[in-house]
Amino acid sequence: MDNTAKIWDVETGTEQHTLLGHTAEIVSLNFNTFGDMIITGSFDHTAKLWDVRSGRCVSTLQSHRGEISSTQFNYASDLCITGSIDRTCKVWNVKSGQCIYTLRGHTDEVLDVAFNVSGSQLVSASADATARVYSTSTGNCISSLIEHEGEISKVQFNPQGTKIISASSDKTCKVWGVESGEVLQTLEGHTDEIFSCAFNYDGDTIITGSKDNTCRIWKS
Repeated sequence: MDNTAKIWDVETGTEQHTLLGHTAEIVSLNFNTFGDMIITGSFDHTAKLWDVRSGRCVSTLQSHRGEISSTQFNYASDLCITGSIDRTCKVWNVKSGQCIYTLRGHTDEVLDVAFNVSGSQLVSASADATARVYSTSTGNCISSLIEHEGEISKVQFNPQGTKIISASSDKTCKVWGVESGEVLQTLEGHTDEIFSCAFNYDGDTIITGSKDNTCRIWKS
């Protein structure tokens, strides 16, 4: 691992910038909505915000006590979240680089985080086999999603913000109602851990990816 990320020109295939600064491997990176900023999360316990045009580090987000596992901007790109092996998530102000909330409650590593489209809520997935939904404005936990029998490695809201999907090592994907916190569907059929899941744009179809070397498409 060279502990860097690179920005490439899609049309020409040429390297534009090498993002230098992390001291351990980078395991998460995302563009913001406008494509002018990138967030990287690293095993060095930090996340960094980068200006795409210059390749310069704008801010280093420090206060996690463990490796960063996941990162994401909200749609407005004024907030970002980080999930960590230290069992917490943090919500950050992008402009100031300051931590707004530290979200606690998980009893094991946080493996994934995601905002809903409006940015009003976020969800975290954990190795403790639960997901937790939080209010972005207050930092309060709205609901705990407890039905899986193994760690949850991926979560996502549907575009409408009414459902959440979760992928688990228990070989299932579950569809949850955001308001009720109840399971609406359990998608069964994979023969090994599910590590990826996503809604389509309309929110009526789901794709799952598994270590059984297959993807499955489901109706929601």
